[in-house]
Amino acid sequence: MSRIGRKVIEIPAGVTVTVNDENVVTVKGPKGTLETKIHANISVAVEGTTVSVARADDERENRSLHGLSRTLVFNMIEGVTKGYSKTLEMIGVGYKAQKSGKTLTLNLGHSHPILFEEKDGITFDVPNSTTIVVNGIDKQMVGQIAAQIREKRPPEPYLGKGVKYAGEHIRRKAGKTGK
Repeated sequence: MSRIGRKVIEIPAGVTVTVNDENVVTVKGPKGTLETKIHANISVAVEGTTVSVARADDERENRSLHGLSRTLVFNMIEGVTKGYSKTLEMIGVGYKAQKSGKTLTLNLGHSHPILFEEKDGITFDVPNSTTIVVNGIDKQMVGQIAAQIREKRPPEPYLGKGVKYAGEHIRRKAGKTGK
């Protein structure tokens, strides 16, 4: 059995979890509402203040979906109670970020500024001109938007210039040795 899939999920106070006939799990909490469709071979049961996930049989596909489904439900519960955030850092001369209204403007050495709009419950914070914090209740969306920002100028290995995640280590290469 899947060690992760067997664990029951505790539902915190103020959060409601419902499962309908089509196996769609809906989680409502203080920060918002999330829902996802779980595979038909996986059953999700809400018993009082716990949620348990079970699989139909021990076939390979069902074993792989068991832990995944439990983690998806757990991440939804975490998202509507605490939320998720990713921090990005910009390293380079002239690289800066600024937020005006719901628009994040990035100057990353291109001939034009790059714009990102807040949408789908994703918000941006700019504590200083070289740091961006992406916040939201959906873990997958927060990671996706952070990855899209990073791909506009990924860190390069010689000087380390670019947009990187906070705490990310950039492997550096030695430059030319000369004579």
